Amino acid sequence: MRKNKGSSFHDRFWPFTTYFAEGFPYSIIRSVSAVFFRDMKVSLEAIGLTPLYGLPWVLKFLWAPQVDSTATKRKWIFLTELLLVGLFFFSSFAALLPGSVKIIAILFFVGAALSATHDIAIDGYYMERLETSQQALHVGTRTMAYRIAMMTGTGLIVTVGAFFGWPAAFGLATLLFGIVALYHLLSLKECSSDKGSLGALFKSRPLWSVILLSAAAVWGFRHLPFKLPLSPAQGITLLLLLFLLLAALLRKPLSRRFLREGSSYSKAFLTYVDRPGAMVFLLFIVLLRPGEFMMSTMVSPFLIDLGFKVHYGWISGFIGLPLSILGALAGGWLISRYGLRKTLTPFLLLQNGSNLVYMLLARTLVPLLQANTGLTTPLLQASPLQLAAVASVHGFDQFSSGLGTAALMVYLMRLCLPSYKATHYAIGSGLMSAGGLVAGVLSGFIAQRWGYATLFGISFLASLPAMALIPFLPYLSDVENEKKG
Repeated sequence: MRKNKGSSFHDRFWPFTTYFAEGFPYSIIRSVSAVFFRDMKVSLEAIGLTPLYGLPWVLKFLWAPQVDSTATKRKWIFLTELLLVGLFFFSSFAALLPGSVKIIAILFFVGAALSATHDIAIDGYYMERLETSQQALHVGTRTMAYRIAMMTGTGLIVTVGAFFGWPAAFGLATLLFGIVALYHLLSLKECSSDKGSLGALFKSRPLWSVILLSAAAVWGFRHLPFKLPLSPAQGITLLLLLFLLLAALLRKPLSRRFLREGSSYSKAFLTYVDRPGAMVFLLFIVLLRPGEFMMSTMVSPFLIDLGFKVHYGWISGFIGLPLSILGALAGGWLISRYGLRKTLTPFLLLQNGSNLVYMLLARTLVPLLQANTGLTTPLLQASPLQLAAVASVHGFDQFSSGLGTAALMVYLMRLCLPSYKATHYAIGSGLMSAGGLVAGVLSGFIAQRWGYATLFGISFLASLPAMALIPFLPYLSDVENEKKG
């Protein structure tokens, strides 16, 4: 049942708060974590591993059918938000301990799994409660909310961490997310009936198989009877690649085991790929994020190494935030006016073009990097002109990112069939993250060995294959979207 006719404040405001709640944990785990680890003098190679936090977002399609078929999206939203509040609260105390880096690294991986599940529930709730026309209408709002959440993490939380320490920063994250969770508990309406108890989750064989296989892989790597001639970062990357290769080789027995004909799992997956043009849009989704992930993983360490730790917060909050909001709103309006087919190419071109701008900035500010890298107190202070250049580049990046994000969200929603909205959106967003995961891990190696400028240049080149596929994409128009179901 959809409740989309209301005109109350809550009816208008909930799309904003739900997508703020979706973006805030992501910003802490994927962006703020890089700043925290670099501030703790963790190497760039190790920071390059932070994209591995994206694994739950890549694999969330495995348990998305469980979210679709168990309880209601509202119950899933509140459960995961409550657990995330507890995790942030514990992180604020963990930051006081001697082994805070390792403890928080583990906590953030748990938080990534919770946040990915939280995203499944929110995306499903959004599509259940709103009609297709309303979904497009609110895309600017939800993109804006997501960007505000990201900037709250990289702006406000990082600033508090710089001036008052990381325990205070994670404590503030607990407070902010707790307020949002409480609001959702009191204001979100049920828009579907229960499909089973949340307790049935613990009987899900596919979910337990994923958990057990992941635990076995981690244990096996830590207890090898011999020492590999690899750094820990290289070893984990190799393990990931071997896991993906094994999954490809065993796809037939795995499909017979988990995708039995007639099961909810088989229908959810097969209906997503068994359509005209599926190979094209699947390839586009996988190739879309490598360049973005390579750049975004290293942007925070790059600005810290420039000596802008104190400036990072206000650059993100007062320049990046307004421009990202403007980009999101402009993107939603332009898509609704001119259609996705006409706007997708220029939006993504602008988004990927920011990689080249960062490359030029890095080549220009090499003296600052050489002087400040790894030091608490910079030996070389940035001039007002250099600071303005950094702020301008960051602002352009956030504006163009808002445009690109709006377009991609609309496209992913158009690929969702009515019966499996949460699962199909999870598959699309998971595949998108998978494409960028390995590239993001490699970014630390590239930056460590050849510098930031080379990394940003390579990240732009990595975005070109997906751009070349745009003219061949299906389901870009509203007419195609209506026919696909």
